[in-house]
Amino acid sequence: MDKLRNYEVSFSGLKNGKHNFLFEIDKEFFQLFDTEQEFTNPKIVADILMDKHTTFLEFFIKTTGEVELVCDITNQPFNHPIENEIDVLVKFGENYDDSDIDVIQIPMQDHAFNVAQLIYENLALSIPMKKVSPNVTDEDLEVLEKFQPKTVENTEEPESDPRWDALKKLKDKN
Repeated sequence: MDKLRNYEVSFSGLKNGKHNFLFEIDKEFFQLFDTEQEFTNPKIVADILMDKHTTFLEFFIKTTGEVELVCDITNQPFNHPIENEIDVLVKFGENYDDSDIDVIQIPMQDHAFNVAQLIYENLALSIPMKKVSPNVTDEDLEVLEKFQPKTVENTEEPESDPRWDALKKLKDKN
C-alpha cells in the first residue's frame, strides 16, 4: 500500500483554483494491481488537473502514451496508442463512497486523494478487447478466413423420429 502513496494528490494547503500533476506510468505501476491484463512496455503519462473549490474537488485525468500488445491475428507484438480522459468530482462527507461513477465521496479529514485506481481504470478501458495490429494485411485476413470453420446450411426437413411420432399420435387422440 505504501507504493500507492506515490499517486496521492495532496490538496491541503493549496489555494482554491487549478493545480497540475504529472505521473509517469510504467510496468511497476501495473504490478501494484492484481490483474490478468498484460501491460507490456508501457510508456504512459497521466496528466491530472485538479480544480480545488471550497467544498469539492474536480479532477480531469488525461492519459497519453503507448503500450505494447500482441496481435490476436498474427501473434506479433505492436505498439498501441493510449489516449483517454475521465472527469471525476470529489466531494467531502462522512466516509469514503465510490458507488457513483462520476462522484467520489471522501472523509472530511482527508488531506490527499489517491488517483492510482482512477488512472488504472482509465488505462484498462483504453485497451481494446480485440487486439489487431495495424500491420495486418489483406493476405493475413484471407489466410485466416481460409481456415475458418465452414457453416453448413441444412435446407432439408429433418427426418422425424418414429418414437416422437408415436407420442404425437397419443396426444392427438386425447
